[in-house]
Amino acid sequence: MKPANIFLTVTAVQTDANDAVNSKTQFAETKGKKIAYRSIGNGDSIILVNRFRGTLDTWDPLFLDSLAENFNLVTFDYTGIGSSSGTLPTDIVDVATDVKDLAEFLNLKSIAILGWSYGGLVAQIATLQYPELISHAILVGTNPPGHNEIPLEQAFLDCALKPINDFNDEVILFFEPNSDASVKAAKLSHDRIAKRIDVSKIPSTMDVFQLYFAGGAGLREDNLKFRDQLKTTKTPLLVISGDHDISFAVENWFALLRELATTQIIVFPHTGHAPQHQFPELSAKYISNFIQLTAK
Repeated sequence: MKPANIFLTVTAVQTDANDAVNSKTQFAETKGKKIAYRSIGNGDSIILVNRFRGTLDTWDPLFLDSLAENFNLVTFDYTGIGSSSGTLPTDIVDVATDVKDLAEFLNLKSIAILGWSYGGLVAQIATLQYPELISHAILVGTNPPGHNEIPLEQAFLDCALKPINDFNDEVILFFEPNSDASVKAAKLSHDRIAKRIDVSKIPSTMDVFQLYFAGGAGLREDNLKFRDQLKTTKTPLLVISGDHDISFAVENWFALLRELATTQIIVFPHTGHAPQHQFPELSAKYISNFIQLTAK
């Protein structure tokens, strides 16, 4: 009797390329620049705009994956930052063109925008400059343009300008060191981010820091009156802040409370500069409901 042939089939373990940890870095070549970006999820699109020194790798994967349950998320590196080419502009109006150019490259006719920290400043300008493109704006750990009464705390400068930040710096910069729950959340978030992070891509020199600072200074001067424009925008705005943000105090929004007709504000207790990393799933739920239940 002829022996049967025996075949051994080896099946490779598949990873989900449509999640934050495994998504592919792609490049949008547009307007003479190359913008690094990643895209996960399905549905209406949200473009996420990053913090000072933030790169594609510094978003909390759980926050991104939670939002991606309902939306297509696009994260990117600014011109001159991370894996993108060029030099970061010193005028935030110019920085905001990255959002428009990326949306055009991806053929997105309508997007929500989510900006964190410095990215929240960029997101506000993009919202006001491109109202036909942006349907909703989510502003996380940031302040309005123009003069704000409460300045950043010295603790921010002591930690944020180090060439490399360790975990203790992250707790001070993004969480609430006086809260055990916040410190615990910081460790969980740190470990999630550590699954995919290229530290060499994070800006680490003072010459690059100064480019960010120049943009922030220009927006504080607010020669183009963006603060006044916020009062007349028809775009729904959601502000999400911690109650102790050492960079952008939530109290700086309070002076405008009765003047911003489309703005809602959520304040997380015992929370610092990264509420979406301390409460990733809850933040994603608030954002999803806001976009789905409000209309421009």
